[in-house]
Amino acid sequence: MFTFIKKVLKTGVATESYPLTPIEVDKNFRGKPEHNPQQCVGCAACVNACPSNALSVETNLAGKTLDWQFNLGRCIFCGRCEEVCPTAAITLSQQYELAVWKKEDFLQKSSFPLCYCRSCQRPFAVQKEIDYAIAILQHNGDKRAEMHRDSFETCPECKRQQGLVSSDRIDLTRHMREAS
Repeated sequence: MFTFIKKVLKTGVATESYPLTPIEVDKNFRGKPEHNPQQCVGCAACVNACPSNALSVETNLAGKTLDWQFNLGRCIFCGRCEEVCPTAAITLSQQYELAVWKKEDFLQKSSFPLCYCRSCQRPFAVQKEIDYAIAILQHNGDKRAEMHRDSFETCPECKRQQGLVSSDRIDLTRHMREAS
């Protein structure tokens, strides 16, 4: 019996007083994803990367916004959203106590204003995303980026249409001579 008591005293305390003191987690622990809407540009890269479909986006034409939503109940804490976010708007925290009373408390939502095409007036991107692209170009030394804002705010379909040459301006005789 004394040998057993000696052994117990030598090993020390093996349990944690968990509810009273928080448990230290590893620095690489993947806890609750935190979303910063001010830093997010609404590119939806995280939505494409999420294997559990915990992230979703919907275009709200009535509100003229792109609605971003994160469902913590579906999240598998893989960290893909954090890896692909170009602006580091999503980070995995050290938080692991995630119990809630209502299912709605698992949802995080954000809305981003849409950019409407200058030619056809249809929505095609998030305004913040276009502003971010222009800011990146300016940061990298392109002084003409802001002057081409109208080109950035034109949808790809309208840009394609504007690049087409009308049929009466095409000279086919040159191509016919080369073929013969």
